[in-house]
Amino acid sequence: MLLAIDVGNTNTVFAVHDGAGFAATWRIRTEGRRTADEYFVWLKQLMIHQNIALDDIEGMIIGATAPQTLFNLRRLGRTYFDCEPLIIGDPGVVINVPVEYDNPSGIGADRLLNALAAYQTYGPNLIVVDFGTATTFDIVNERGAYIGGIIAPGVRIAAEALYQAASKLPRVDIDKPARVIGKDTVPGMQSGLFWGYVSLIEGLVRRIENELDREMTVIGTGGLSPIFAQGTELFAHVDPDLTLRGLVEVYRRNVGRPSDVGD
Repeated sequence: MLLAIDVGNTNTVFAVHDGAGFAATWRIRTEGRRTADEYFVWLKQLMIHQNIALDDIEGMIIGATAPQTLFNLRRLGRTYFDCEPLIIGDPGVVINVPVEYDNPSGIGADRLLNALAAYQTYGPNLIVVDFGTATTFDIVNERGAYIGGIIAPGVRIAAEALYQAASKLPRVDIDKPARVIGKDTVPGMQSGLFWGYVSLIEGLVRRIENELDREMTVIGTGGLSPIFAQGTELFAHVDPDLTLRGLVEVYRRNVGRPSDVGD
C-alpha cells in the first residue's frame, strides 16, 4: 500500500491507496513543528481503527505547499515505515505536466497535481477550482498543458478577516444559507460568504471562457467543494480527492503502481 500525504497551508491529508483506490483518508491541521513521533502516534491509531497494518505501507509520496513540514514527514517514513518518501519537487521526481507559464518554478505542487489528475480523468479544456486556504482556478488546455490560473483569498480567510476586522461580527460556519437576503447578522454573513463566492466563481469562469473563446469543463475540488456545488450548476464534477490522485499518479510514473510497491 501507498501512503500519500497532501500538505496544505491549513490542513494535511493522509491517504492510504491499495492499488485500486483509497482505503482510508484522514485530515490533520498543518503544523510545521509537529514531530515524526507525533505524526506516528496519531496515524497508528487511525490505521488500527481501519484495520490497516503498519507493515502494509510500502511506499510514501508527499506533496507540500508548506515546506517546513517536510523534515519531520521524511523522518516519519524513514523511522516508522522503513521507506524513503518520494517528495514532489525533489530532483528527479517527474510530474510530466506540460507547462505554459511565465514562471514555472512559481507554480504550487498541488496545482500541477490537480492539473495532472484532472486531465487524466476528465480530458482536455478544464478549469479546476480548488477550495483551499486560497481559492485557485487552474486552466488546462486541449493538450493537457497547464496554461495559468487565478488566485483569490480562500473563503475561510475571508470569514476570519470579517471576524478580526469588525468587532461586532462573530465567527460563522461556511454553509449554504436558506435565503440570499439575511434576516440577521449571522445569516447575512453566511450569505455574503457563500453566495459571494458562488458569484465570484461563476463570474471568473465566464471571463476565462470568454478570454479563451471556448467552453470549459469545470471541476471542483478541496474540502469545501461539495458545499459550494450546492449553489451552482457550473461544476461538471466535484472531486475532493483530485490532489491525492495526482500524487498516486506521480508515484506510478516514478516508481510503479501502488499495488507493485515492494515487489
